[in-house]
Amino acid sequence: MLNILEMNLKGKRVIIRVDYNVPINKGIVIDDFRISSSLPTIKHCLNEGASVVLMSHLGRPKGKINSEMSLDPVSFCLEELLEQDVMFSNNCISEDAIGLSDQMKPGEIHLLENLRFYKGETENNLEFSKLLARHGEIYINDAFGSSHRSHASNVGVPNLMSETGIGLLMEKEINYLSNMTNNPIEPCVLILGGAKVEGKIDLINYMMDKVDAIFIGGAMAFTFLKANGVDIGASLVDNGKLKMASELLSISKKNNINIILPMDFVVAKDMKWDTKWRIASTLDFKQDEAGYDIGPETTMNYEMLLSNMQTILWNGPMGVCEIPIFSTGTQAIAAAIKNRTEDGAISIIGGGDTASALNNTGMKDCFTHISTGGGASLQLMSGKELPAIKALQTYA
Repeated sequence: MLNILEMNLKGKRVIIRVDYNVPINKGIVIDDFRISSSLPTIKHCLNEGASVVLMSHLGRPKGKINSEMSLDPVSFCLEELLEQDVMFSNNCISEDAIGLSDQMKPGEIHLLENLRFYKGETENNLEFSKLLARHGEIYINDAFGSSHRSHASNVGVPNLMSETGIGLLMEKEINYLSNMTNNPIEPCVLILGGAKVEGKIDLINYMMDKVDAIFIGGAMAFTFLKANGVDIGASLVDNGKLKMASELLSISKKNNINIILPMDFVVAKDMKWDTKWRIASTLDFKQDEAGYDIGPETTMNYEMLLSNMQTILWNGPMGVCEIPIFSTGTQAIAAAIKNRTEDGAISIIGGGDTASALNNTGMKDCFTHISTGGGASLQLMSGKELPAIKALQTYA
């Protein structure tokens, strides 16, 4: 699997799979983190004398054209970030779009419309892949956020190209989320939050012998607390994972790995901006209350334990942080990790909801690495093979 720095790009058309699945409101990109993360690879291609064709998905249009999921607004965002014109085709596989790519000169950029407007993308259809492959001579995958999907643009197109490789962002993600998590500087802590237990069970299993402690927050904590026999009122529980959670707690105890659960929460009867709330210990939940953030005692305990950690891996917010009254725990943990990073610790943050939460705190530039992928980061950190990376290795 080649790195883009090892390839001769001069005079070539380079088709790059990027991840521009970004939030858009009224035709304006409201978070350009994933777009700006792709710029080093794009700029390298341009500096080497190549022309660049970009392809991405946005949302889940399910094979149908949906103007609300058009990548057209992304082209304007790209133009601002790159300070140059970006051509846009409103159809990713039309003869007009392919013809435009054929006529490109070195230094030009062409963005294709949403790949998922066609079912051929998610179905990894061969004919769809062949049409996409006509856009370029060299294929580069820099879309870490979608690398866990076996879609046409990830696995079908590279099978049809003679030269393939990874971009600078993909290389960075692999380095931090695979290489560094497999051999972390000790002591090392894994912090897990968010609502879903799915995927994180595998991560706990894989990382248990590599970390010194595992902190759990967010709604997923309630599955572990219930598995421990704690009454957590009306809080969200993944009942299908209770047995697995119980087994993990037993395994961690036998192997002297600390899985540390919250001691208190911010609880309320409903998840609203103006709801009445209180702090409750795990022994003090009422039956009509649910926890929506870790409490102050838990936060202080996690902050204290973080103070001597040299490697910090974090995936998932501590509460429903899009609502201010339930965001304090996430903000406090982010600040503690920021301080440790400034003192020399390595901080690796999983993407998705965690990255969004940190963007809202204004601390997104204060960590060693923030991943652009949510599900992809979980899979890679869990030691699993990503289809997009496997495809590049297979067809190299």
